[in-house]
Amino acid sequence: MRRWNKNRIVYAVLMVVVVVLFWLAEHYLIPSWKMAGPEDSVALPAYVLPGSSGGDMITHAYYTLEYSEHHEQARWVAYTLTGSQLTEDERRRPFFQEDPLVKSISADWRNYKNSGYDRGHLCPAGDRKFSEAAYNETFYTSNISPMDPDFNAGVWNRLEIQVRNWARKYDTLYVITGGVLSKGLSSIGYEGVTVPRAFFKIVARQKKGGLETIAFLVPHRESSESLKAFRVSIDHLEEETGIDFFHMMDDGAEDRMEEAIEGSAWPF
Repeated sequence: MRRWNKNRIVYAVLMVVVVVLFWLAEHYLIPSWKMAGPEDSVALPAYVLPGSSGGDMITHAYYTLEYSEHHEQARWVAYTLTGSQLTEDERRRPFFQEDPLVKSISADWRNYKNSGYDRGHLCPAGDRKFSEAAYNETFYTSNISPMDPDFNAGVWNRLEIQVRNWARKYDTLYVITGGVLSKGLSSIGYEGVTVPRAFFKIVARQKKGGLETIAFLVPHRESSESLKAFRVSIDHLEEETGIDFFHMMDDGAEDRMEEAIEGSAWPF
């Protein structure tokens, strides 16, 4: 009987040691990467950025975002995408890491474990394969949002592919994207990461006399509908999200652009 009790104690101690080692490895032994410097940055015109809603404004080398501490994710992410950036370079996927520039500390990636939701990129990793620093930067948790796996791999992936096709055609695009966040939504993890009810994306390109834009609002569920079915006006997106897009533009030009549902200049 004593030997049996002694074995139980030994097994219990070993189990505790194993659990502690796994915890230490998960929290302190995850390799970090070198942050991209100013010399690596990709230009993003200031007039493309939405107005601040009071969140933490973060400028990385390859995208800019406004972080919402309440929702534990970005309200929006904005970035430049050019045709030359779209490469098929092989990149090793890094671990997700908290964003060191977010003052309140961005959500721990462990909130997503066993949640049933993907760690969905807002600035896609697939758009940043041209550089290891650019690719790694998309794995900050400030750039991810809970996405249903079928949605992420389905209609949202189709939209990301379409944007890449436009970048190849028009060369330089400006993209603003994020989840539609509001009170009363469900959340995941111990930090309460909000699950958006829909996701939006605005694509803009420079043309003579201003910007030409197209905007999408996609419900957070898989759909086989044509991407054209999700086109909306920027005015509508502002009503849904509470975000003031293109607020630095001339009021008249902004109003005309935001009221229209552009589509003819964006072939599908």
